[in-house]
Amino acid sequence: MKKNILLNSALSEVIARLGHGDMLVIGDAGLPIPAGPQRIDLAVCRGTPDFETVLAAILSEMQVESAIVATELAAGNPDLLSTIKQSLDGAVIEQIDHEAFKRLSANARAMIRTGECTPYANIILRAGVVF
Repeated sequence: MKKNILLNSALSEVIARLGHGDMLVIGDAGLPIPAGPQRIDLAVCRGTPDFETVLAAILSEMQVESAIVATELAAGNPDLLSTIKQSLDGAVIEQIDHEAFKRLSANARAMIRTGECTPYANIILRAGVVF
């Protein structure tokens, strides 16, 4: 059994397969998932698992170079934006409008659906390198 925080085998596998610059999306329960990216559906019920728990687990294994969030997050869910900034510990966070965010998500390697049901609780993580 793994000792790390992240126990989900599908999440561990997708992180292990990421190359520099590849994108991984963590989305709320309502974010549309296009046909292209791998779909990892963690949602059990409304609020479970929540966005912050999934983000923390992924960050325990993934080297993140930068991230993208919707510009609407600042007004629609400012507490979550603050949490994201703290969690990413200085990584560059770009903001684009929500419609552009959804279009860009189609280029991700995988999209992770959480049970989160708060506005704009979505993020695109770009993989970095550890060297």
